[in-house]
Amino acid sequence: MELTQETPDLSAYLAADDIIDHNHPRVRMTAAHLAGKAQDSYAYARLAFEFVRDTIPHSQDSGDPRVTWRASDVLEQGTGICYAKAHALAALLRAEDIPTAFCYQRLADDGDGHVVHGLVAVRFNGAWHRQDPRGNKRGVDAQFSLDGERLAFVAEPKSNEVDYPVLYAEPHPVVLNALKAARDRPHLWQTLPTAL
Repeated sequence: MELTQETPDLSAYLAADDIIDHNHPRVRMTAAHLAGKAQDSYAYARLAFEFVRDTIPHSQDSGDPRVTWRASDVLEQGTGICYAKAHALAALLRAEDIPTAFCYQRLADDGDGHVVHGLVAVRFNGAWHRQDPRGNKRGVDAQFSLDGERLAFVAEPKSNEVDYPVLYAEPHPVVLNALKAARDRPHLWQTLPTAL
């Protein structure tokens, strides 16, 4: 699959806003802590990925009812679903000047429908590489990789699953609206986007 930038302006993939608030003290403190352990930007990107994947539980896996969407809130509260964890990882990467995009998959859910899954892409050596910080569990083994994808899920076309090719500079409005409108995670689970 060929990934396509939503905008040719690479600086858009470094921007901070109310959601990807990488100027927030919590994001800056976390980024500085991780950067202190990294020899270069590749090592930093891997550390940031593993930090979000492994230390911020996916709220469905942990049973946490809270809904987070702002990157700093994800880091402070230590919880989030795939979208929120992608926001936190994007903020940590952008804080260290690593271009980061939002990308999505449409996956079959536990029933007979579909749900949109969120992840990120990082830009190294002139190419984009998708990464999925969702969090590992039985049957899910996502790894940071610049040499072939190691995502949490592989879209299966025979199940009408889709890898959306667009690399968004900001979280998709459909995703963000669902997060902001949710009273709690059980409510969010009833209103998750089914397509972009």
